[in-house]
Amino acid sequence: MNIRFIQKKDVKELLELCKLHAIYEKSDFNSKGKEKLFLECFFKKPLTVNCLVAEDKDEIVGYSTFMKQFSTWDAEFYMYLDCLFLMEKIRGKGVGVKMMNKIKMHAKSENCTSIQWQTPSFNKEAIQFYQKVGAKYKTKERFLWSGI
Repeated sequence: MNIRFIQKKDVKELLELCKLHAIYEKSDFNSKGKEKLFLECFFKKPLTVNCLVAEDKDEIVGYSTFMKQFSTWDAEFYMYLDCLFLMEKIRGKGVGVKMMNKIKMHAKSENCTSIQWQTPSFNKEAIQFYQKVGAKYKTKERFLWSGI
């Protein structure tokens, strides 16, 4: 299993994984225009979003996206983990831990003091995984203001 930063050749497979991720989290997914946006976000300098992929025998079987952000309260930078998704066939095999450790190394290289993320409360598998890697639960509600 190879964990590496995304390459342009991976974008179409990433779109398919995003669709599977949305289904897994009981959400909708519209791929229209996303390939172009992914190419801009993941490859145009300066990078706005980082993307790691898990590759197994030339197949992309997982991904994570993350970006550097600033906490006013803490007056420190942190890495925000937007997505982490692994195909069911590779869950429980240590790939998620490897991916989280790679994000952690990247966060340290960017002078971030922590990594923050969220997951739906019904995603018990993910919650157990995050607790297993040592993450602490932080109570907050997520809001969406769309149509702007």
